[in-house]
Amino acid sequence: MRYPARTPGSRPVAGLALIAVSALVTGCAGTVAPIATPAAVAHQPELAAQVEIRRTTYGVPQIHAENLRAAAFALAYVQIEDHGTRIIEGIHTTRGRMALVEGRSHVDADATNRLRHRQAAATFHLLAEDTREVYEGFAAGMNHFIRINEDELPSWMRPDFTAVDILARDLTWPSAPAMNAFRCRLLADPADPVLLVESDGQWRHAAAPAGSASIPGLALKDMEVEEDDQNVGSNAWALAPSRTASGNAILLRNPHLAWSAGYYEAHLRVPGKLDFYGDFRIGGPFTVIGGFNPHLGFSTTNNESRPHEFYAFRIDPNRPDHYLLDGASMPLLRDVVEVPYREGSIDGTETREFQSTEFGPIIHRADSLIYVYRSANMGDHRAGEQWLEMMKATNLEEWREAMRIGARMTSNFTYADAGGNILYVSVQGAPLLPHPIGGDTVAILATRSDQVWTQLVPFDSLPQVVNPVGGYVRNENDSPHYTNLNHILDHSFSFWVQEPRMRLRSQHGALLLHNDRTFTLEDVVETKHSMRMLLADRVKEALLAAVRSGDVTDEIARAADFIALWDNTAAAESRGGVLFESWWNRYRSLLDGREPFAVPWTAEAPMSTPHGLADPTAAAEAFATAVRETAERFGAWDVAWGEVHRVRRGEVDAPVGGCGGALGCFRVLSFSPDADGKRVVDGGDGWVIAVEFGEQPRAYSVLAYGQSPDPESPYHDNQAALFAANRMKPVLWTEAEIEAAVRERYRPGERPARE
Repeated sequence: MRYPARTPGSRPVAGLALIAVSALVTGCAGTVAPIATPAAVAHQPELAAQVEIRRTTYGVPQIHAENLRAAAFALAYVQIEDHGTRIIEGIHTTRGRMALVEGRSHVDADATNRLRHRQAAATFHLLAEDTREVYEGFAAGMNHFIRINEDELPSWMRPDFTAVDILARDLTWPSAPAMNAFRCRLLADPADPVLLVESDGQWRHAAAPAGSASIPGLALKDMEVEEDDQNVGSNAWALAPSRTASGNAILLRNPHLAWSAGYYEAHLRVPGKLDFYGDFRIGGPFTVIGGFNPHLGFSTTNNESRPHEFYAFRIDPNRPDHYLLDGASMPLLRDVVEVPYREGSIDGTETREFQSTEFGPIIHRADSLIYVYRSANMGDHRAGEQWLEMMKATNLEEWREAMRIGARMTSNFTYADAGGNILYVSVQGAPLLPHPIGGDTVAILATRSDQVWTQLVPFDSLPQVVNPVGGYVRNENDSPHYTNLNHILDHSFSFWVQEPRMRLRSQHGALLLHNDRTFTLEDVVETKHSMRMLLADRVKEALLAAVRSGDVTDEIARAADFIALWDNTAAAESRGGVLFESWWNRYRSLLDGREPFAVPWTAEAPMSTPHGLADPTAAAEAFATAVRETAERFGAWDVAWGEVHRVRRGEVDAPVGGCGGALGCFRVLSFSPDADGKRVVDGGDGWVIAVEFGEQPRAYSVLAYGQSPDPESPYHDNQAALFAANRMKPVLWTEAEIEAAVRERYRPGERPARE
């Protein structure tokens, strides 16, 4: 590929109609080696001289730095190289300045972000020195990139970002969707009950007073609670030495998100400080979802954490800006925020006021009550610090100590290490409640401060499984109870934990591991790509019985015989899955929300339910419709899965296997229709990594949509064919592996030396 002529010292920028170039590398111990390169950029900062970036075939930046500040400097620089202005816009948003760019419609969001930014500024000095260095370096890397490329960037993108700006995006902040959803419910029915304690000490329902008032800073838009989507989430495994051929622990990280989620594979090496390979979600240094160092690795899967509670307090009838608690009149807290905006040629300023109590923000006000959202760790500034300590840990106890910081309040964590330990823990900011759970539908009417929760469950008391019998732990976003089927957890927690649940994707994962099989690392990669459609195992016989029980046409009979011979997979070459999925979707639509299975899932039979069909008549009707519709849409009802389902990325157009979690697939993919009627992957599996912990780590990874979203980048589509073929690339870890694959090396701001 030819590179555009540019000023010495510059690199092309993704998203600016230029070519972004990347590649995979790792650093080595010791000082940064000098680089043979053209003339350096004028005013090159000292940090640029303290770090080397090497890129190899697949565009993964291997960053070798003398210190953490320089490593973060380079991380910001390469993220913008590959993802363009998205990173700059994101940080500009967190400091509350988008109304100056996009107009008055952003004033409300800017006001909230400015309040959050104030908290970041007030707490930055409390961070450990290493954490401050990372934030400072990332901001400096952004500014360096902006200075070099200011001619191609919008005029409002100025090199004035600070470490506090970067910290602001990591601050723990109340959930706007949760607050808005609760307030929307109150506005829809102000007579909804609250819970209050009677003189006998029992909590009872009481009607809330009617009437409402708008609370500034909370918009009525975007109040919908996101519905469960089984295509969104993740899978994670850890295998103990007893389950591996090498006698080394193995970790698998397998997230399912939209292909716009911004996974970014990189390796940061700072001798004596940090040696971490994994995902650095674009936009900051600490949105780390999973990865490994020489000693250990960890992975996250989303859980149903509930780190909050809603409270109601009586307004002081004599002082409307006070509320009553413990027999005293307590003042409401006020924060006033001024937000500048630019609307066309007009500059202006608007003011927003936020009201709160010592327990949290006020989200709704009725005639005699205020409603308060109390969330765990509101304003906590230590999330990035916790990530860094987890990345630096060298053994299980150090990693646990990092987790005890308690700033990361959500996600299941799956862990493995070179010592042979494996662990699963369901992390949540779990309040220890002195009252019944409101459940997001009822507020707790508090008249005394001891009726409001003050403590969270400590890390060591959270649901977890360590080194269990059977040598595995796993999670696919369902409850923690069935992480290991030899060690099922009782649902007897003294705090909120989601109810026991094991959907088909979770059962599929358990079937792959709950056995006596011994795995190599390559076996893990192959097994992870299981194409089994578990739903078909549970309902196909009932479907065939329903279809064959009535009078059917010859074509429907042939289609039923065809489904009977289908291998129940969503493999690219398999024929039958397209028709089966079409039938299932049609059957569900006919039921209009009713239970589809004859036997729903039960905790008593977690691995064999659900099964059968609740409405055989509807199933037979849906099958006849699906046969006709599949033939009309795709030319035949016996079309191969991969003929319909494609990976299309840049120059790649390839068949792919995998399906939605609701169908029981473990290799989860989601699709959107293309102009020619094909279904094109747009989510599900994206960044996947499997690592074995021996004397040094050995790993495979794939980032399906590449290091850059820029179609002109050579690293936009160069992993797509691997992904479609169920393959992964070897992770380059040793110095010899890296050097053999180097395609370019440079310091931030210099023209790369291509090799």
